[in-house]
Amino acid sequence: MSAATKTTRLSAATLGRRVTALEKQIGEPLFVRLQTGYRLTPVGEELLRRAEDVEAAMQSLTRWREGNLPDRIVRVSAGPWTSAFISARIGEIWTVDDGIRVEFVTTTDRVDIGRRAADIGIRSERPTEQWLAGRQSGKVAHAIYSGRHLINGIAAGLFVGVTGDGANIASARWLKAHHGDRIAVRGNNTHSVRELVAAGAGLSIFPCFVGDSDPRLVRVAQPIPELETDQWIVTHHEERHSPPVRKVADRIAALMRAHQPLFRGETPIA
Repeated sequence: MSAATKTTRLSAATLGRRVTALEKQIGEPLFVRLQTGYRLTPVGEELLRRAEDVEAAMQSLTRWREGNLPDRIVRVSAGPWTSAFISARIGEIWTVDDGIRVEFVTTTDRVDIGRRAADIGIRSERPTEQWLAGRQSGKVAHAIYSGRHLINGIAAGLFVGVTGDGANIASARWLKAHHGDRIAVRGNNTHSVRELVAAGAGLSIFPCFVGDSDPRLVRVAQPIPELETDQWIVTHHEERHSPPVRKVADRIAALMRAHQPLFRGETPIA
């Protein structure tokens, strides 16, 4: 319920009333109420599948209305660093002759592919939902980096932290747990943190494909084993064979595989 209140921006009481009203209208219980939350009944699962079909049809209509072009829009969801990495290499996953359009959905939150909020998601975990399909494209290492010049906070051994939504990612939590008492400066997004580190404000943690690609940064320690993550390319199981989605997903997978030494932290800049 707490996740639903965040998504819908409605109170738990309001959501509870609406669920009860819907159950009365359907004439069947849709949820089993547990202390740990709500679980769908078989009737609720069937209603969800039908509702998702309706939502997918409405989103398709919205996409058509947004532009009078026949091109299929393929939405790619990823975190800020991965989105930036792919965007910088857009020519490797899309050309104007493909007859499709690509839209990036950049967020640290998990986008609901099951409800067609995106067609392709790049995630750090294998999908567990039965309606999603995934293939692993590699690993991602993380390490501590500083700016090239030992000035200001870097010289004092201080760190740059993250506030806001970015504070929930694993590397930010690790930094707070291990060096929280030495965080002197914070930024409210990952890119501002990189600029602060490059300017000498302190040390921080970045994915190796980010830190090793930036000539302003230098890795000061080996990758942190507990922060190594998988990299999965996720699609809806019904959409994975769609030619536009398959084409973009295959190209992203090839791009990630080609740069695996960088993602694994095996090619630091001297």
